[in-house]
Amino acid sequence: MRRWRLEAFVFAAAVVGVAPLAESAEIAPHRALYTMSLGGARNDSGVVDARGTMDYEWGETCEGWTIEQRYRLKMRYAETSDVDIVSSFVTWESKDGLRYRFNQKQTRNGEVDQEIRGEARLEGLGKGGVAEFTKPQPQTLKLEPGVMFPSAHTILLIDSARAGENFVSRLIFDGATDENAVQVSAVIGQRLTADPAAATRSPLLERPGWRVRLAFFPVDASAEKPDYELGMRLLDNGVSQDMVIDYGEYSIRAKLDDIEPLAKPNC
Repeated sequence: MRRWRLEAFVFAAAVVGVAPLAESAEIAPHRALYTMSLGGARNDSGVVDARGTMDYEWGETCEGWTIEQRYRLKMRYAETSDVDIVSSFVTWESKDGLRYRFNQKQTRNGEVDQEIRGEARLEGLGKGGVAEFTKPQPQTLKLEPGVMFPSAHTILLIDSARAGENFVSRLIFDGATDENAVQVSAVIGQRLTADPAAATRSPLLERPGWRVRLAFFPVDASAEKPDYELGMRLLDNGVSQDMVIDYGEYSIRAKLDDIEPLAKPNC
C-alpha cells in the first residue's frame, strides 16, 4: 500500500497567483474520527477487504498550525497474509508558510516499516528552500521555488473555490516520504450549499463546500499517471468529509463518524 496523508491546506492566496478575496477562509481547528473501509477493488488487485480507523486533528497555535494524523488499517489479500498498518504523522507549519517540521512512523505487522523526521524552510514566499532529514538517514534536499508545505493547500483551495477557480496545480513537500516535492493537481467542483441536517451532528458540518479531487503525481516528472487520488467534500472551514483514496487497483473510503472543535489560541 502506498503511503498517503490526509492533507490540511493552508497558504496565502496572493503568493500563488490567486486573487485574494476580501475575507480569506477562516479555518476551524477540529478533531475528526473516521471509519476506513474498502471502497472497491479490481479482480486482479489481490485485495479482498480493508478495515480501520483514523484520528485526525488540525490544531492552531499563535504562530502555526499543527496536524496529527493517526490511523490503523488492516488489509486482507486473497493469496497472501493480512497486513496490519499503523501510522502516525505529526507536523507543524508556521502561518507564514516558511517553516515546517514533520515526524512520521509507520509499522507493518508490528515491525517498523519507515520512520521519517526532519524540518524544512523556504527563503521567502514563492522562493525555494531546503528540507533537512534526520531520519531515516541525514540528508538535505533542495526545494524548488514555488513549493508549498502541506498545510498550505486549504486556504489556497478554499479561496480558489470561492473565487470560482476549478483547477489548481502546485508542488507540495510534506515529508511523508524521504523524497522531494510532488505535483498535486486539484479539480474543484461546483459549490455545495450547507446541509441544515448536519447541524444535529455538529455546527462544524453546517457549512458550504465543494467536491474536490486531488491527484498526487510521483517525483518523476515524466510520469503520466498519479500515484493515487484523493476525493472529498471540502467545507469552507477546512473540514473534510466523505473521503475516498483511490490507488487505481483498489480504493479506501473514510467515513466521518465524529467531530469536535478544538480551542483557538489566546494570542
